[in-house]
Order: sequence, then C-alpha cells, then structure tokens
Amino acid sequence: MQKILLASLVSAAFAMPAVAAEQADVVIIGSGGAGLSAAVTAHDLGKKVIVLEKMAMVGGNTNRAAGGLNAAETKPQAKLGIKDSIESHFNDTIKGGHYLNNPDLDHKLTDNAKYSVDFINDLGGDLNDVGMMAGASQKRAHRPTGGGFVGAEVVRTLYKASKDRNIDIRTMADAQKLIVKDGKVVGVQFKQGKKPAQIVHAKAVVIASGGFSANQAMVAKIDPKLKGFATTNQPGATGDGIIMAEKVGAATVDMKQIQTHPTVVPGNGEMITEAVRGNGAILVNKEGKRFINELQTRDVVSAAELKQTDKVGYLFFDNSVRKSLKAIETYNKKGLVTEGKTPEELAQKLGINADNLKATLADYAKFQADKKDAQFGRADMPRPLTEAPYYAVMVTPAVHHTMGGLRINTEAQVLNHQGNVIPGLFAAGEVTGGVHGGNRLGGNAMADIVTFGRIAGRNAAENPTGVIIPRATPPQTAEKLAHEAK
Repeated sequence: MQKILLASLVSAAFAMPAVAAEQADVVIIGSGGAGLSAAVTAHDLGKKVIVLEKMAMVGGNTNRAAGGLNAAETKPQAKLGIKDSIESHFNDTIKGGHYLNNPDLDHKLTDNAKYSVDFINDLGGDLNDVGMMAGASQKRAHRPTGGGFVGAEVVRTLYKASKDRNIDIRTMADAQKLIVKDGKVVGVQFKQGKKPAQIVHAKAVVIASGGFSANQAMVAKIDPKLKGFATTNQPGATGDGIIMAEKVGAATVDMKQIQTHPTVVPGNGEMITEAVRGNGAILVNKEGKRFINELQTRDVVSAAELKQTDKVGYLFFDNSVRKSLKAIETYNKKGLVTEGKTPEELAQKLGINADNLKATLADYAKFQADKKDAQFGRADMPRPLTEAPYYAVMVTPAVHHTMGGLRINTEAQVLNHQGNVIPGLFAAGEVTGGVHGGNRLGGNAMADIVTFGRIAGRNAAENPTGVIIPRATPPQTAEKLAHEAK
C-alpha cells in the first residue's frame, strides 16, 4: 500500500506544471502608449487584462516623446482655426516615408488619429495645443497647452485611467516566450524579479514592447553604418517582442529602415524636440552658417549634419521661441542651453564665427519678412529670431526610431510569412513595421501607438482568433466602447 501511495505521489509530482499559471482574457506585453491604450480599451469592453512591463516603471519610450501627436480634422485644430485634412496627413506620411509605407496601414492611421486625440482628452489628458513638425504641411502635432512634452502627458493620462480601472500592471515582469496551442497564441511565459517563471493563459496577446534602437548589436548588424551611434531610447527598447514573435512564425517588414534623430545632445542622448525647430529655431554649423532647411525630414537633416565640421550643428533660437514652447525650460534646467545677450556674445561662448552668425541671422530675418527662404526653401518661418537673449544647443544625430518590425494588417493582427493571421496575436506601436516606411515623421509615432493600440485592444477583446471585418472609424471614447460592449 505504501509503495502504491509513494508511486502516486511521484506520478503527481511529475504531472505538476513546471511554472505557476493563471488566466486572463488579454495579456499585453509593454506599458508604453500602445500597451496602455490597448489595456484601457480592452478593459472597457469588459475583459480581464494583465499588462507585463519588463522595466521598473511604466511608459517605455513614450515617456521620452516630446513633439506631439499628429492628427488631422480634430476638435483642437478647429478651435484654433487650423485648416487641415486627413488626405493631407496621409500624403505627408507617405511622402515622408519615401513611399515605402503600407498605404492600407497609413489610411487606417490617418483616418483614425483624430479619435486618438479625443480618446486621450476624454480621459482627462491635455492635447489642446497644436504645432508644426518637420515634414508636415500643416500644424497637426497635438501636445499639452503651452507646448509641453506629449509623451509624459499621454503616459500620465493612460496610467491614471489604468489605475482607476484597477488594471493589473506588473513591472519588472519580463516576457520570455509566447505560448502556442493548436496554432493559436494562448498565453505568455514571463519572469518577475527573483520569482520562478510564470504563465498567463489568455484568449489573446498584444505585443506592444517597442522597437530595438537601444540594442546596438541588433542595430549595427542590420545597418553597419550605425555602429557606435548613441540612441535617444530608454534601455528597454531592445527588440524582445520582435524576436519572441518571430519564434512562433511571425513575419517582419522594413527591418533595415532605422531612423536617426538630428537634434540629440552629444554624449548624453538627450533629444531636443522637433517642436523647437517647428516653433522657429534654425540650425547653424561651427562656421556660423545655416546648412539645411530645418523642416526637412529627419533623415535628410541628419545626413546634412554629418557633413558639417565634427558632425555637429547648433540649434539656434531667440527669446520669442523660448517663450512659445514650455519644453525648452526643461532643457534649460538641465544645463543644455547656452545663452548670450547678443548673437556675438553667444558665438564667442560657442567658439563659432561671430561675423558669419550675425550675417546668417540678418539674412534669415529678411527671408522671414519676405516670406521666402531664398537660401534653403523653408516654407514655415514663424519668427524672425531678433528678440534677445539668444540661445543655442549643440546637436548631432542618434538612433531614434526603428521603422521595421512585425508585419500586421489594419486590425493589428500579426501575420505569418504566408501573409495569414496568427490567431490570438496582435501588435501595436514601434514593435510593428509598415506604417512609417523609410522615414517616420515627427508626431506620427504618438499617433501610431495610441491609434493602433486602441485597435489592438478592441480586437483582442472582441475577436481574438477569428477573421475581423475592418471598421472605418472606431468609437471616440472609452465610455462609448463600454456602452457598445453591453
């Protein structure tokens, strides 16, 4: 009898799962703007949601987003008298991406971005200021009043909404692999701190883990020219989600398309928002001369900077620009800004040619008055840069955004190498490819993460494994989503 009991216990021990397991409706990997947008949306459709975040704090790269959230035909634009169109946003996006974008994804993005602005504002956020960004034909970068950092505002808003809803968000929870059964993704194995590995079974998984700009080995392997480049990204942007999905058959697209940002402080990776240029700043080199239309796309401006002495430039602006953009005060407090009472004093502090800088500013003021940049063809010149004091920040390019990633359809479903949906698997944000083509316009990443985050959250909640009929426009608010679910 004892032998039989012992044998039963041994058998039971071997039958026990190697890791602890629990159940949810939707598991989301990553707590940036895409992940939290998906979480709030799925929750408001009545689903149990668990968010796994490998870092110690929520927000991911979204915390570092500065410029704005691009959207056309929005309520804030209408209130400010800005005339814009979804068609214009679409055309700018395709052109900015060198026509390598997936047009279906871009139509989805530009058609629905205005609802992303409503979504954040309806949750108590502030995306009511609208500014110009490089590559845009109109002012459509939505940001906090006064021109503050958009990413921090979006994370604050979504995190508060998540906590108010008691959504289960776990930090230091590193997703390790996707669980697949009968060809469907049915969960995630993860490790949290020193605890043993755990599994969450779910009807759907949303990967929103970001890109791989902080993975230097991966970046350099794909594009050797970028070996040794600094990055603007937070340390967790290492491409884990892409690698994890590839192991279950997911296809990727545009992996070679890696973007550098042209205004990053050398040595510390601090990115100076494109909105500084959008609000009127110019770029000058060590000789005190302009060398580019400052509102060209990021890849073009980055390439031009690399041709200058020591591969750097100076972002130059005056007091009128400083007063127009709240974000500048942050850079000033961090000691990144050099100030001069006159252009000559500033040139002396920077060690650049004062006569050339003075002549450059005189020419620019004339161009601005004439409403024609005779030197580089800059169309938008909001300020003549004649109001003392004057300021400058040394900048150089750094790896900023990876346009390539998992191949998805317009409903945020991940596709395999045959172009078929992988049931139960969704993705949104920088972990995906196809939206931005060969170059991302500033402000389009924020539009991407919130818009496709919401789409992924809704579809993961409503139809995790089936064929999804594309919707023309999503509901505008979380409250409307909840109402429709009843």
